Amino acid sequence: MVIENLQYVSIIIEAIIAIMGLIIVFKKKKNFGYGIFLTFAIYVFYDYAKLANLSTSTNVLHFMFFIASLSALWVVYMMYKDKSKNNKRGE
Repeated sequence: MVIENLQYVSIIIEAIIAIMGLIIVFKKKKNFGYGIFLTFAIYVFYDYAKLANLSTSTNVLHFMFFIASLSALWVVYMMYKDKSKNNKRGE
């Protein structure tokens, strides 16, 4: 029961992070927010599908997790690139 409750809390945290990704896009004008949103939106669906025993193909879930991993890689690269650009400007 405790573990199941932690899974629900985790899904809520993932959803908040996804929303924060959109805030980064629209308020901070940083495109890597889209990647944060995509990554964590997929995590929300993936975790909920497993928790609720949705009849989702395991192959589909694995592919979605792969896309989330690629998205996270893109986010880290874009953040690194953005930080490098700011350092060159002396910020």
